[in-house]
Amino acid sequence: MKKYVANFTHQLSEALAISKAIDLNKIRANEIKNILISGLGGSGISGTIMAELTADHCKFPVLVNKDYSLPEWVNASTLVIVCSYSGNTEETNAVLNVAIHKTSFIVCITSGGRVLEIAKNKNLSHILIPGGHPPRASFAYPFVQLLAVFEKLGLTQFEYEKAIQEAVHLFDTHQQEIQKEAKSLAENLNNKLPVLYSTSGNEGIAIRFRQQINENSKMLSWSNVIPEMNHNELVGWVGENKNLAVVALRNSFEHPRSAKRMEICRTLIAPLVSSWTEINAKGDSRITQTLYLIHLTDWASCYLADLKKIDPVEVKVIDYLKAELSKF
Repeated sequence: MKKYVANFTHQLSEALAISKAIDLNKIRANEIKNILISGLGGSGISGTIMAELTADHCKFPVLVNKDYSLPEWVNASTLVIVCSYSGNTEETNAVLNVAIHKTSFIVCITSGGRVLEIAKNKNLSHILIPGGHPPRASFAYPFVQLLAVFEKLGLTQFEYEKAIQEAVHLFDTHQQEIQKEAKSLAENLNNKLPVLYSTSGNEGIAIRFRQQINENSKMLSWSNVIPEMNHNELVGWVGENKNLAVVALRNSFEHPRSAKRMEICRTLIAPLVSSWTEINAKGDSRITQTLYLIHLTDWASCYLADLKKIDPVEVKVIDYLKAELSKF
């Protein structure tokens, strides 16, 4: 897994090259009224983060679907983007099979499998990304394609190519510092229950870290977002619990009031837990800062696995679940 994380800048560069050849001639952008991104796990998290990034850029609603069923509101004016790294995610395939009867505006992002087969048979727009990796170790591939699809259809103006190039340079230049901070974070979280906080608009980053802790570090964790947690979860912090370790994932694009809320929460919560660690994103653009936090926390999940002396790649329990489901 550490080899995959170390290869992140190569993945970003390769994903950027793939995005330049995207053909969206089948999509009539002027007829799109809403957007649905459908995917789960390591494939779906790119959609979660994309929906947050586009909230203040895209004039159309962007929603994320992580289920077998397709929302009833999907119609001929909906752009459905299907993300399945393997192409064989059964929930995503179920959605795709319904979507082709409701809209002709479909883009499939996959490395192969059933999704690619359907896309070719139905003459759907599709983007082929490299396969053979665990989906969670391939975040760059679908994420960059989503950025490209939105920009090529005129839905956003992120200047995503410039942001990706900035991220590659930043990570290559500061890799040792990133890994050093990630190791320190892992040490703070070892033998603790991680509690991950972000501000609204950055929740997907915290969810991604939680998922990496689950799969790579084989640990439970929880995440929440400010300001929402100020209206409920905050009241649950009533006593000392040194089994908990808090991580606050920060960037320079936070709403000023949410940033102030995070500071107040720190004064309330930090004395109750074993540690409160703030990870501050680097980079000029919001995309670069998002990728920075993902890259650093990916490293942290691997270092946690090292401390626990476990294999971060192994996901036997998921394999068992899929095997049991195949019986029905």
